[in-house]
Amino acid sequence: MMIEPGPLLAAINSPNDLKKLAPEQLVQVSQELRDFIIDSVSIYGGHFGASLGVVELTVALHYVFNTPHDQLVWDVGHQAYGHKILTGRREQFATNRRLHGLSGFPKRSESPYDAFGVGHSSTSIGAALGMAMASDYKGEFDRQHIAVIGDGAMTGGMAFEALNHAGVSKSNLLVILNDNCMSIDPNVGALKEYLTDITTSRTYNKVRDELWNVLGKLSKFGPNPQQIARKVEAAMKATLLKQSNLFEALNFRYFGPVDGHDVQHLAAILEDLKTIPGPKILHCVTVKGKGYALAEKDQTLWHFPGVFDKITGEISRKTFDQPQPPKYQDVFGHTLVELAQANPKIMGVTPAMPSGSSLNLLMAALPERAFDVGIAEQHAVTFSAGLATQGLIPFCNIYSTFMQRGYDQVIHDVALQNLHVVFCLDRAGFAGADGPTHHGCYDLAYMRCIPNMTVAAPMNEQELRNLMYTAQLPENAGPFSLRYPRGEGVMPEWRTPLQRIAIGTGRVVREGAEGGVAILTIGHIGNYAVKATAALAAEGLEVGHYDLRFCKPLDEEMLLGIARRYRAIVTVEDGCLMGGFGAAVLEFLADNHLSLPTRRLGIPDRVVEHGTQDELYKECGFDAAGIAQAVRELGERVTADRLALR
Repeated sequence: MMIEPGPLLAAINSPNDLKKLAPEQLVQVSQELRDFIIDSVSIYGGHFGASLGVVELTVALHYVFNTPHDQLVWDVGHQAYGHKILTGRREQFATNRRLHGLSGFPKRSESPYDAFGVGHSSTSIGAALGMAMASDYKGEFDRQHIAVIGDGAMTGGMAFEALNHAGVSKSNLLVILNDNCMSIDPNVGALKEYLTDITTSRTYNKVRDELWNVLGKLSKFGPNPQQIARKVEAAMKATLLKQSNLFEALNFRYFGPVDGHDVQHLAAILEDLKTIPGPKILHCVTVKGKGYALAEKDQTLWHFPGVFDKITGEISRKTFDQPQPPKYQDVFGHTLVELAQANPKIMGVTPAMPSGSSLNLLMAALPERAFDVGIAEQHAVTFSAGLATQGLIPFCNIYSTFMQRGYDQVIHDVALQNLHVVFCLDRAGFAGADGPTHHGCYDLAYMRCIPNMTVAAPMNEQELRNLMYTAQLPENAGPFSLRYPRGEGVMPEWRTPLQRIAIGTGRVVREGAEGGVAILTIGHIGNYAVKATAALAAEGLEVGHYDLRFCKPLDEEMLLGIARRYRAIVTVEDGCLMGGFGAAVLEFLADNHLSLPTRRLGIPDRVVEHGTQDELYKECGFDAAGIAQAVRELGERVTADRLALR
């Protein structure tokens, strides 16, 4: 379905076209851009509220700055839909987040206007500072460097590290703080309170308005407006130092707060800020979901609503005649409440993802035992370690892709001290349409190489519950990594009794013919192996299937039995082949002087782009059909080798 843009937007194929408009037309083009985003996301899905909240800011930035010569970096990138539409990708936008289509995030290989690839938060200031200092080194003093960062992303340690560095540089850096009190869930912490104090102070806002009345006229003061700006700035500091001391103390010139939805005023402000040298910060107050009433009202729900009716706001839901399996994250959330009610030592920790991880269920049931620490994965891990030193058992819930950001803390603060922290890695494996910035490819590999770490993955909801129960038992004190994928499981009736699983033990899913091929799996992808073995059985091939459950320690007794019974094995994992589960099996065989023809299926050593999970499984050869074909090929090869030896 083709979405028709408004008359002004239809004529914009690059920021140069936008610059042809008169300032008074920016209001109309902003409305047309907002309408286009609403129409597109309602039909095709995608991130919603974040991009609506920065429509006017996006228009003003591309109207004022000479992108891509001036380099614009978006933090995280959820809010970059308007940016993509204005930079030549409007007609392709229907492919957003689809296989072989536009990425849902800024991506350098996609457009020269995407100055930096993003998907994880808090990187924009550091990247833009690096660009700015490189421009200084090369003598490109006319280039502007702009980082747009939300107040949620500003809680990440990297953002403050970059601010600290930038404050002692003289680089031409503008940080735009998009302050809407939201990331995906409402923001938490002292920074939020500080920004709220600034934006609600009557005295501050009165002087702020007077300041901008002067700054808006800077261009009339002749060729040296910087001198005027410095005088005004000095007056502001003298009056408002207490309110602005956080950023001023870091040696940034602070301007704002300003209305992030007044596009003409924003354009005028940005035009003036271009003439002020050195690091500076513009504080814009915006509303996530601006212009769509339901999204403004429930900003968490409308961060990523899926397909919806733009008139009624009804979000499309699948309807089924029979009960359906729950999402793994919800099984985690409900099971954690169940465990915590029985074990007073259990705590829940998440870095700004309570709804995404379903830790909000524990927050509602036992609020004093659940912590949202903000977008700060490193802190989440070390905070959990601190809890563990006092005899508590933190379940530290972090998406697999974000766990990469706290890796040093996993080793240094948890594993070396052998502390009882349970790492619950959501979105493990392919994350689907979010693409390579969000795929959880590497956790099996990077966790299993750490001393003291137990590494496990459930094949279904019952196994997830049992592994969670096992992980909190006193005899299993020590770091424990538990991964599960995005999306639904396979068991509509999932509330099974909790049972202990012996560490390092697998289970037989299907016994195969002696002398045949065995499939070894770990995690949810094992359900695709079930389909594969059923298809092969229909062809007369009785193939074994073993769910190892643990990547570390491996079930050595089971592996030795498999090596005696079968003549070849296929390993399957929704994780990287380099150093992952299949590699662990090969290491075991080599260490035990066993030679068994092996075919490893999993995520190859390349960047896999976005698409649905099933599309990506097929692309990488480990959907049900791919697994079955690998078994056939390996069986034929082994048979041919045996015949050749006769």
